Amino acid sequence: MQRLWNSLKINDCGEPLVALPSLFARWQPHPYAVLGAPYPVNACPFRLRQAVVLRLVAAQKLLQRYQPDSCLLIFDAWRPIAVQQYMVEWSLAQPGTTPAAVNALWAPPSTDPLTPPPHSTGSAVDLCLASRDGKPLPMGGEIDAMGAIAEPQHFSSAPLGTEEANWHRNRTILANAMGKAGFSQHPNEWWHFSYGDQMWAWNCGVRSARYGVAACL
Repeated sequence: MQRLWNSLKINDCGEPLVALPSLFARWQPHPYAVLGAPYPVNACPFRLRQAVVLRLVAAQKLLQRYQPDSCLLIFDAWRPIAVQQYMVEWSLAQPGTTPAAVNALWAPPSTDPLTPPPHSTGSAVDLCLASRDGKPLPMGGEIDAMGAIAEPQHFSSAPLGTEEANWHRNRTILANAMGKAGFSQHPNEWWHFSYGDQMWAWNCGVRSARYGVAACL
């Protein structure tokens, strides 16, 4: 099922995928590679379009002005369409998982150049907050969690002083840093942010996206 933003045009600006700089903590080992996802040989998933990387650097600087002991921990970035397909199939095979829940979490692994999965464009990143030593901070739910707990504002009504309120605070800090750097947050996923793809264009009122499917060079 297509998302609303897939109706927008894509005028790819031709920026290359570039490696994330070493200043970013990375989730290791990579979660989808561990599951057997078919990444091409020497195709590192910790890459994004050039302008997206620059904004991610800006987001970390903004974060550390407010919270010096924290950093961004990158869970996943560029994702080939074959990996998207693998993860959809893997999720559907998990006990208790419904097709509706999988469709809500994973963008369709479309090979149509007009409707690319966000991560396959090199413009989307999944991430959380971490301490300076790279240990994830509590965010009130795992990355790739299904259901209401994934929604950014799920804990917004938590009473002050509770653990849930702390989770909401961390989600808000992450969203603020990313938003100020120009990213748009997925409406149903606290961990997913993008710049330049169709979802970003839809959320920001821009007529067309900057990025289509990113080639693996």
